[in-house]
Amino acid sequence: MPRDSEDPNADVQYHLEVGPDDVTETVLLPGNPERLETIVEEWDDHDIRAHHREYRTATGTTGGTPISVTSTGIGSPSAAIAVEELARVGVETFVRVGSCGALQAEMAVGDLVISTGAVRQEGTSDEYVREDYPATADYEVVSALIAAAERLGYDYHTGITMSADSFYAGQGRPGFEGFEAAGSDDLVDQLTEANVANIEMEASAIFTLANLYGLRAGAVCTVYANRETGEFATEGESKASETATLATQLLARMDAKKRAVGADRWHAGLSLEE
Repeated sequence: MPRDSEDPNADVQYHLEVGPDDVTETVLLPGNPERLETIVEEWDDHDIRAHHREYRTATGTTGGTPISVTSTGIGSPSAAIAVEELARVGVETFVRVGSCGALQAEMAVGDLVISTGAVRQEGTSDEYVREDYPATADYEVVSALIAAAERLGYDYHTGITMSADSFYAGQGRPGFEGFEAAGSDDLVDQLTEANVANIEMEASAIFTLANLYGLRAGAVCTVYANRETGEFATEGESKASETATLATQLLARMDAKKRAVGADRWHAGLSLEE
């Protein structure tokens, strides 16, 4: 058994500095704290609840639905801390909102990628569970994200994401002074041939922890770069945040419909149409 130590997980969480009254049941998780401003612009109202280190949290409403956002910083270690501490204060659904590099030629810069699962090429989730445990997105969250992208008219793709621990060597890019990590020369080709859709740095840890704790998680990212075609542009950033915000509204309606009919999970026999 672990030795007793000081408890950093009191009502106000050690890293995020949030308590149960600061966040809603669904939280969007961008990496960049500055992206929070883009996200809350889509909401009806909001207020900042906490800002500590890379973790910035706001809570408000969208279409009458309560919603929160917490930035995680770059990478799976800090994203896992966010999931851990948000789960401790009652969060049940996590939606990663970010940017990514596409691996398939037909994915244009500005398109969305909605992850159905992730390759765990990050070390954080290995600290929690055996390496062959799958990192899968919750199908209700995936369904809500797809429905939101359809309603907004955004071009999107679904598929497997690879989450890396390194922006440079771990994603097949040269390091300082042209350094090349072992296997980096054919990494992108191998992932492309395996029909992996995109690369980013947090989704697989978020999915893994959510599944371990019986919570829901999904991810939607805007394509900033296509590693097959060489195209790069930081455009369409708001598309992912708009999609995640609308998906939160749809998830609330899905959950209400499940309660109304006594269903445990969303299924094809249910409908949000009146």
